Amino acid sequence: MSLTKKIAIVGGGWAGMAAAMATSQAGHHATVFEASQALGGRARLVQGTLPDGTPVTLDNGQHILIGAYSHTLRLMQQVGVNLENALLRLPLTLQFPDGKGVKLPDMGAPFPPQLNAAWGILTARGWSWSDKISLLRAASGWQRAGFACSEWLTVAQLCHKSTPPISQRVMAELIEPLCVSALNTSAHDASAHVFLRVLQDAMFGQVAVQAITQNMKSEPKFGKSTLQSSNLLLPKRDLSNLFPHAAAAWLMKHGGAIRLGDRVESVEFAQGHWQVNSTAGKNGFDAVILAGSPSNMASVGINADLLAANSIAKELNHLIHREATSWRAQVTALRYEAITTVYAFAKKARLGQPMLSLRSDSQHPAQFVFDRGQLGGPAGLLAFVVSASSGDRETLQQQVLVQGAAQLNLPDLLAVQTIVEKRATFACTPGLQRPGNLIAPGLLVCGDYVAGPYPATLEGAVRSAQQAVALI
Repeated sequence: MSLTKKIAIVGGGWAGMAAAMATSQAGHHATVFEASQALGGRARLVQGTLPDGTPVTLDNGQHILIGAYSHTLRLMQQVGVNLENALLRLPLTLQFPDGKGVKLPDMGAPFPPQLNAAWGILTARGWSWSDKISLLRAASGWQRAGFACSEWLTVAQLCHKSTPPISQRVMAELIEPLCVSALNTSAHDASAHVFLRVLQDAMFGQVAVQAITQNMKSEPKFGKSTLQSSNLLLPKRDLSNLFPHAAAAWLMKHGGAIRLGDRVESVEFAQGHWQVNSTAGKNGFDAVILAGSPSNMASVGINADLLAANSIAKELNHLIHREATSWRAQVTALRYEAITTVYAFAKKARLGQPMLSLRSDSQHPAQFVFDRGQLGGPAGLLAFVVSASSGDRETLQQQVLVQGAAQLNLPDLLAVQTIVEKRATFACTPGLQRPGNLIAPGLLVCGDYVAGPYPATLEGAVRSAQQAVALI
């Protein structure tokens, strides 16, 4: 029988709250330290004001989920979130305002996902037969290879190597938008190895119900249809209330603790325990999980104070110092990409569907637009997303307003709020060496940047948290 351990979790974002839940479920006591006064990290609510002065709840970035995010969806259900009420389920759709582009059908079981994908490709509007054949042949080859390739290929190189090469139209209207939305990295720079994993789940994956409903009495239903791994799941509530707040309530009900406004500056191993903020003799923990953003966690001081009483103590001192230094070097080597979200308002704004692709270039930077009015927000509120963004906030905002006016025919579009997350994700490039979960015995990390099958996504953050707890 294992003894109950005291675990400190540094960071109250999605990874931190997932780690706290996993800790409690393993029979241990979790204490979450969050530097700010809000939970959610880079996926949280923010407050804004509409042009007429009406307060409105926004998010610090527009996120989407897919049906393949089985670990995240399972956690949401465990803390009492009703998936149908919280998320709008749609078949994978990457269509433009003029209706061109790809939309997978909503066939559901027993039709295999490959049939959904093939039908969506064959019926894509605005594509020639050569466009469609180039993608079908490439997808068939990727499937035969198990959706695996060299870790050193970019997405653009992978598509160019296909026989025949994927057409420029398909690259512009499917591959690039899907790549930049999932990896936040352009196809010319993004890892083909990671992209194929995303593509497999997003277009060719299996039904996600079995994974989500493990140990549950009933299958989750979205309307009359069963959840598919390729489904888009668009939040109908703010991101803090989508999971972190419900997870906090669940954690406290199960004996855990949350300390808001408590910034962790140092972690030290002394007197046989891990100490947070050098409180020797107080708040001793059996393990610490660093669950904040990589740049913030790399700034935390990590020390060992074993008084070097014997050779074992000396070696443990050296081990902690050496491993912490190596981990910090890996984190420092990561390159980051920004995401800009421009919230804008027009009284008559209502999109043909809740999410649309946009034609983007250097002067029209947004790749997607979301109709927040169809997602539980006020009518007329739109969220434009610029993945892998560059440039200053004012310029991006003005460019997006011009783009929205032209492509959506909304000349009266007004800016509400523009949020730039400068370190939104790591750049998911070929051959990238991501740090693992373990720094030293009893000192672990989790987050969407930790080594795993997914790029910087909510699912990647949740899975890394569960992996970290499993190592304690």
